[in-house]
Amino acid sequence: MLTVNELEDRLIDLAFAEDIGDGDHTTLCCIPADAMGRSHLLIKEEGILAGVEVAKKVFDRFDPSLQVEVLIEDGAHVRPGDIAMVVSGKIQSLLQTERLMLNIMQRMSGIATNTHRYVKLLEGTKTHVLDTRKTTPGLRMLEKQAVKIGGGVNHRIGLFDMILLKDNHVDFAGGITNAINRCHAYLKEKGLDLKIEIEVRNFDELNQVLSCGGVDRIMLDNFSVENTRKAVEMIDGRYETESSGGITIETIRSYAECGVDYVSVGALTHSVKGLDMSFKAC
Repeated sequence: MLTVNELEDRLIDLAFAEDIGDGDHTTLCCIPADAMGRSHLLIKEEGILAGVEVAKKVFDRFDPSLQVEVLIEDGAHVRPGDIAMVVSGKIQSLLQTERLMLNIMQRMSGIATNTHRYVKLLEGTKTHVLDTRKTTPGLRMLEKQAVKIGGGVNHRIGLFDMILLKDNHVDFAGGITNAINRCHAYLKEKGLDLKIEIEVRNFDELNQVLSCGGVDRIMLDNFSVENTRKAVEMIDGRYETESSGGITIETIRSYAECGVDYVSVGALTHSVKGLDMSFKAC
């Protein structure tokens, strides 16, 4: 399995290949190869900065001679007019790395800013906001990094690092008990030590899980606030709890006050506006 660094390197290489192709002919036709300059990253919208470390890797991978001076680190609260970094070196390199760096930083900062809004609404409760697998193909590692920078918690990264028995798994397996038993048999056979979470859609399924046991977390899918409170009382701390399904920035606090450990929100990553910023000569 590829490491996070290897995945980032592949992403950056693919993105450069996609953008530059056989050459940035606009830059090459009008900027001498030996021309030197400086550009700064100008923040144009209030939010949480994210992607600085990835941006440094973008510059280094394209042209190791570029000098990056970071003025504001990942996770900082930024405002219009702030200068996050200054990059010095070959102007051709500055121009060819500009768009990829901005695409990454704008999206990651947008996700971090969005996550931070949800996190602030949970202050004073024990509840953490979780991301989901509803991410941009190929960008999951970066988007989940951004969630953490914004103060959220990563759920599983993919299908390989946690068992999550969802409704379709339960239905195809022939019910709650079959799904849980097959899960344990599989983990034993493969010698795997993975946490097990199971999704329940109603109180009947919840009672079946409580009778069967053998899980680490119970996901309450599309439960109302009232039913979530009742379900948390029934579980009574025996398992971790997670609320999921249609939870919005307007309702998340109500779910947290029911006492759930986690609330998962797909909108952290799937419906995000990038934070406005630009990379200009200085």
